[in-house]
Amino acid sequence: MTIKQIEKLKTPKFIQQIESTLKPLEFLERCAKNYGELFFTNSFGSLETLVVSHPQDLQKLFNPTNKILNAPGAANEIFKPQLGENSLIVQDGERHQKQRKLIMPPFHGEQMVNYGQQICEITQQVIQHLNPGETFIARHLSEEITMTIILKVVFGIDEGLKFEKLKNLMTTWLGLTSSPLSASILLLPSLQKDLGVWSPWGKYLRLRQQIDQILMTEILERRQQVQSSRFDILSLLIEARYENGETMSNDELRDNLLTLLNAGHETTATAIAWALYWIHQQPKVYQKLLHELQNLNTPDPIKIAQLPYLTAICQETLRIYPVVLFTFPRITLRSVNLRGYEVASGTYVTPCIYLTHRREDLYPQPDKFQPERFINRKYSSYEFWPFGGGSRQCLGQTFALFEMKLILATILLNHQLKLEEKVPVTPARRGFLMAPQGGVKMSLVS
Repeated sequence: MTIKQIEKLKTPKFIQQIESTLKPLEFLERCAKNYGELFFTNSFGSLETLVVSHPQDLQKLFNPTNKILNAPGAANEIFKPQLGENSLIVQDGERHQKQRKLIMPPFHGEQMVNYGQQICEITQQVIQHLNPGETFIARHLSEEITMTIILKVVFGIDEGLKFEKLKNLMTTWLGLTSSPLSASILLLPSLQKDLGVWSPWGKYLRLRQQIDQILMTEILERRQQVQSSRFDILSLLIEARYENGETMSNDELRDNLLTLLNAGHETTATAIAWALYWIHQQPKVYQKLLHELQNLNTPDPIKIAQLPYLTAICQETLRIYPVVLFTFPRITLRSVNLRGYEVASGTYVTPCIYLTHRREDLYPQPDKFQPERFINRKYSSYEFWPFGGGSRQCLGQTFALFEMKLILATILLNHQLKLEEKVPVTPARRGFLMAPQGGVKMSLVS
């Protein structure tokens, strides 16, 4: 059999990095058009990586029986300044497995009922601050809701001075990398130079230090409390024990709280803003969803989460513009043949969620928002995978989808919104994420 050659991008490394930072979707689409379904790029820091998006390749690479890929924490070094060196995301091997096993239980099971009621209540409290006729930015509203959920449900910090201070600090900190240009300090390590309090990186680090101090104080105080009745995720993680009987260290807890904030706040808020846009941009979608929601006998969180059309809307939202374009990088443990292309052992591989979700053979008219495609067809985890795959798959995906559905349902059942955008909304980089440019302008009708 003839071995086909995988092409490398011909543009200089720094041009690739600039293009992928400022115009990532255009960059990816051009690469796929010019180089095909497998290509090497230097757009990720100093690493040359193989971009993979064909479901057949993904299935071969991620199949656990093949053991082709390793997910080294070292490949995620770019996240260390943001999340800390004890974050689950930058851990390797056995430590990663043990930490993941410890963190996962609070995001599943019977706790979800309790979380669901809180999510609905918080959503109602936040949206009640809007006045009829008032224009607002959907992403700001959804960020306010998800930040409050993170602080109350995950961190267990209720209203008060500490709540307000931490909320303001975290909002300001995340806002420092909210544009494609400012996001470059996260994506390009060469820009991470502390030149004092007024420099972009200096300001970023100092805000992170203030957040660290508040979280560490909260962890130390919580360890002194004997409150078995607390069910917030931080309290459950403090009580959780590794198989050897030890608990997570204070540093591990702090860094993983930051990880949960970064992985679970802006990501969900962005997806909700997109969903509100698509629902209100297409009256038929809105009417069909409202009919499904109003036919519920009781606004039970578990029943809401099981609604098929609401589920399809969330899935299509995460398909058309996935919040995260790539999974975490992997490295091949041995050589592998992907549809006639030989990939050497030791190759860094970066699977691309966006390019998979835009395949015409899977999703006809991929730039059209059509929730029905998820009603009419069951997609495999190699065809639809907004939360990544393998050992680095998002451990909070069940919670995130649950939260997304409940927030949307609570808003639509209790309030009528109107889309105020005059032209189609397009995606733009926001840190590591892709968000609706401008945040989606809407107004409250009633």
